[in-house]
Amino acid sequence: MTTVILLRHGRTTANAGGVLAGWSPGVRLDETGEAQVRAVGERLAPVPLAAVVSSPLERCRQTADAVLAGRDLEPATDERLGECRYGDWTGRPLKELVKEPMWKVVQQHPSAAVFPGPEGEGLAQTQARAVAAVRDWNARLGPDAVWLACSHGDVIKAVLADALGIHLDQFQRIVVDPASISVVTYTDTRPFVVRMNDTGGDVAALVPPKKKRRRRRAGDSDAVVGGGAGATP
Repeated sequence: MTTVILLRHGRTTANAGGVLAGWSPGVRLDETGEAQVRAVGERLAPVPLAAVVSSPLERCRQTADAVLAGRDLEPATDERLGECRYGDWTGRPLKELVKEPMWKVVQQHPSAAVFPGPEGEGLAQTQARAVAAVRDWNARLGPDAVWLACSHGDVIKAVLADALGIHLDQFQRIVVDPASISVVTYTDTRPFVVRMNDTGGDVAALVPPKKKRRRRRAGDSDAVVGGGAGATP
């Protein structure tokens, strides 16, 4: 079972200013964001990571660097984990965008939303590339890996919607705060969403048990009827 930790970047100057940053260059973490990523790096320090893969945007690379501190691990970047390309909406204040006719489409029917301008993409395209990236890295790293993907709010929400088996039109029901972690374990037949929007929980359950490598059992893909006993203390 491959486990991916989906980490959203810390708070940025654009987040604090209510601006849709998109792929704008030079958007960095603010002081709050820097504190957030230091804290999440410390939280995740006990978890052995097979890889740390980041969106190429600066705010994600800053966040990934905080997780990599003290680890003998080289960062990787993957454009497929990059922010949605918001086209002509990029760099505009959210208070202006809420007045745009397409705002209601983004809120109520996001699978049909295609952002305006030559650089704009559809949210369905964003989901497709991000899910493809996660599954590609799962295959590269193998069934026993725990790895981290550092990305953006809408991208992580789209991956979680896929893992939950819900239509993209429902993804606005998911909340992904800055510097939060969401965790998905992928098996042969289905993903299991282990955590969502976790901003402070204990991560001991993410550390693989110290035991000999075992063969994958058919039951690894089965859900526990009744809910199970949870992680072993």
